[in-house]
Amino acid sequence: MTKKRRSGGRNKHGRGHVKRVPCALSGKLVPKDKSVKRFIVRNIVESAAVGDMQEATAIDGYALPKIYVKMYYGIEAAIHSRIVRVRSREDRKIRVPPRRQARKSD
Repeated sequence: MTKKRRSGGRNKHGRGHVKRVPCALSGKLVPKDKSVKRFIVRNIVESAAVGDMQEATAIDGYALPKIYVKMYYGIEAAIHSRIVRVRSREDRKIRVPPRRQARKSD
């Protein structure tokens, strides 16, 4: 039978078993190597209240802390919520990660 993907949709190569992690959207337990992983960095304070916080601080030049969260998604939930897109048969063979967008300079 033909294979759809060289990796079988996993990153397990040589490991017999991989722990499961809960999907952030559906709650389904997904193998960690098969899940779609995204690292999210956000400000603790929402953008609407940042100006008020800057005025209220006693320390000049105080940088507000950020929240760092690693999110795991099941592949079906990631496709449904458009975190990843379906690729054509030829594009599935491209193993190079897509170009990253330039970060905004502060």
